[in-house]
Amino acid sequence: MSKKVVIAGATGLIGKHLSMHLAGLGYEIKALVRNPEKAFESLKHYNIELIEWDISMSPEIVSPFLEECDAVINLAGASVAGKRWNDDVKKELYDSRINSTRQLVNAIELCTQKPGTFITACGTGIYGYRGDEDIIEEYSFGNDFLAKLCIDWEKEAFKAEKNCRVVSMRTGVVLDKNEGALKELMAPFKFFAGGWLGNGKQWFPWIHIKDIIEIYKLSIDNGDINGPINAVSPDTVRNKEFCKELGKAMHRPCFIPVPGFALKIAVGEFAETLLHGQKVIPQKLENLNFPFRFKKLNSALEELLQS
Repeated sequence: MSKKVVIAGATGLIGKHLSMHLAGLGYEIKALVRNPEKAFESLKHYNIELIEWDISMSPEIVSPFLEECDAVINLAGASVAGKRWNDDVKKELYDSRINSTRQLVNAIELCTQKPGTFITACGTGIYGYRGDEDIIEEYSFGNDFLAKLCIDWEKEAFKAEKNCRVVSMRTGVVLDKNEGALKELMAPFKFFAGGWLGNGKQWFPWIHIKDIIEIYKLSIDNGDINGPINAVSPDTVRNKEFCKELGKAMHRPCFIPVPGFALKIAVGEFAETLLHGQKVIPQKLENLNFPFRFKKLNSALEELLQS
């Protein structure tokens, strides 16, 4: 009997790949999307049911969508890198994550036959700016805006623990050549103007799109997994090393660093996140002997740029 999975935010980078991958394996997918007609273009599969959804809906309306499913996954949230951070953008980043999570958790509570698992997206930004510390899942949190957002995000998600198993994906930079951070990082290299950010010494936790999809699948299927997971590659690299590898994979030079002050002018407060990384270790995944397909950055970039 195929598993039934509900995915909110199914048209984003991870949501799209995850929905199609699971549907292709025979999972029955309900994709909660804002615009079903538009979503159909990227989610054409007979195993995917498109449901019009909005975070302003009451839990009573959403609850019937979640009845008897094996897992609910929340990937909804405004893009962190989409706009220059100001008070309005920060409110949108916060509300889109907290309100969607709260709505789904409350909807789970109302289910007669409750889902088995609730999986929430989160970010490695929860740890704040930690220098060269090796950060595992049990570590303490930061106190900057992004850390506080992630802390509150998880707090809302873990309220579902009284009804089902909860997993939080503390995800690094997801690498996909068609959208997301990698596409943005590649742009200056195409014009022979690529370089690292600031001094380049900050850690840059990353994960290949195919690996993050398999981590989500494992979390659906393995009932022993719960709590936070550092969803990052075991190949911990600094920003300068990442950018040099990207230049090598694109056959482009990497020698023009982007000064910190220029980043701050361009993206505002978000620059602090780009200039301070975390050396995140995927300890839980390594303890589970998770079979990373892309353990090394160079092989991940080569595969993405050749595909």
